Amino acid sequence: MRSFIAAVLRAGGAPPSRRVRCYSSSPSGALAALATHHRSQLVQNHSTMTTTTTASSLPPQHNHRRHFSQHRPQPLRLAASPADTSEPPPPPPPAPSTHYDLFPATLPLGPPPRGHFPIDTRALRREFLSLQARAHPDLHPPGAAKTSAAALSARINDAYRTLANPLLRAQYLLALRGVDVAADERLKVDEPALLGEVLEAREEIEEARVEEDLEPAREANEARIAAGEEALEVAFREDDVEAAKREAVRMRYWVNIRESLDNWEPGKPIVLEH
Repeated sequence: MRSFIAAVLRAGGAPPSRRVRCYSSSPSGALAALATHHRSQLVQNHSTMTTTTTASSLPPQHNHRRHFSQHRPQPLRLAASPADTSEPPPPPPPAPSTHYDLFPATLPLGPPPRGHFPIDTRALRREFLSLQARAHPDLHPPGAAKTSAAALSARINDAYRTLANPLLRAQYLLALRGVDVAADERLKVDEPALLGEVLEAREEIEEARVEEDLEPAREANEARIAAGEEALEVAFREDDVEAAKREAVRMRYWVNIRESLDNWEPGKPIVLEH
């Protein structure tokens, strides 16, 4: 009997029904123990199968949570690109607002009162030629670039012509201050001494027979122009518009004398503009 019960326990299942019937007449203690063990095994087997089925059919929640925490999305990070060590392109130069801005090498301080009225005309011409060598329209292909170069070249020409001439320079600076000396016919010099100097210079030009005869008159006239430039320097530095107007009108006479000397020809009459 004991060996049978041990065999049943090792098999983990219920004994065949025929064997139970065969030992139905056995002592009650052994049968009761066998029945109790059989029921316990059935309950245990059912519980094990249920747990196994449930565990295998459900997703591994705990493992899933751990997996999720380990692979949490991270912010997108772009790969670091090599540092750009090249310097950024320089900004385009500002558009010139005055004639002086076109010649920064010769006139770095700009117009008066910060800059000076007298100008080194030789340095101005060198810079003018350098600018024209780069801005001449013939150096650019047809199209927008050529049109832009032509406009810039024309402006450089006008600026140079104005600044190289002390009279036009004075008139230009006064125009920046709202005074149009060139068009105002009322601006005349009523100075007998000045008019006497002008007539004397004219006679010297008319009496000249050769080019060398004009040298004394040319030197005297250049001295007058230099004195006029110094007077205009003071007037513009002090922002004395009235004094600048008077000196500009005086300068008109001396510049006319200079042009007459430069254009002199034997027997050619002298015409002075007042």
